[in-house]
Amino acid sequence: MIDAIFWGIIQGLTEFLPISSSGHLVVVPALLDRPAPDLATSALLHLGTLVAVIVYFRHDLLRMAKFDRPARRMISLLIIGTVPAVVLGVLFEDRISDIISDPVLVAFMLIVTGVVLLGTTLMRIGDRRAEDVRPGDSFLIGVAQAAALVPGISRSGMTISAGLARGLSRTEAARFAFLLGIPVIAGAGFLEGLDVMSSGSSISAEVLVGMLAAALSGYAAISVLLRLLNRFGLAPYGVYCVIVGALAALAL
Repeated sequence: MIDAIFWGIIQGLTEFLPISSSGHLVVVPALLDRPAPDLATSALLHLGTLVAVIVYFRHDLLRMAKFDRPARRMISLLIIGTVPAVVLGVLFEDRISDIISDPVLVAFMLIVTGVVLLGTTLMRIGDRRAEDVRPGDSFLIGVAQAAALVPGISRSGMTISAGLARGLSRTEAARFAFLLGIPVIAGAGFLEGLDVMSSGSSISAEVLVGMLAAALSGYAAISVLLRLLNRFGLAPYGVYCVIVGALAALAL
């Protein structure tokens, strides 16, 4: 039960803070010399973070459910932004699996994430809203999201940084990034869930508690990030990623 809660908190916090959930779920077990969460646990932890982002952005999702012209445009943008991750995920699934098995390489990818986040301090912050995103902008942000298929590269960090590069304000870049993450998180949880069902694994009470921990910590992470982003930007998370990645690479 303690393990499930621990992994749930790690998943929830790192899924939405720009510090890479996949990286932490590889590096932390390696540093602690403990096995990573099994497939069933991983699938439900993903679904826990999915619940968090759906609940937090429920008003945006309800507006899209009206399917009026603005809603259709936003849905189209999210579809365009999701395509790169789907295509690259299918093409490079085996390569990604190889990287997961190398914690040192994942630690170096954390450093790469940190460098990108620190680079946003050099950008001129715009004032565009998520509704102002053009199809080309959405595709480029989607390419940044696809880069986060590599463990250690933060999905939220890459997409927020790409949004800033396209002239969005900090909070609007984060808002679009989190909405764009819903299909990817849902897809990952669904595919892992299929693997779990095909293997005949059962869902234990401990895993369900881990899912709840992921949902609660994920909701808290979104709230904290959006509140602090305008004040501090992404630089503190960049410093964290560089330090943790460097220490983990040395330790491993």
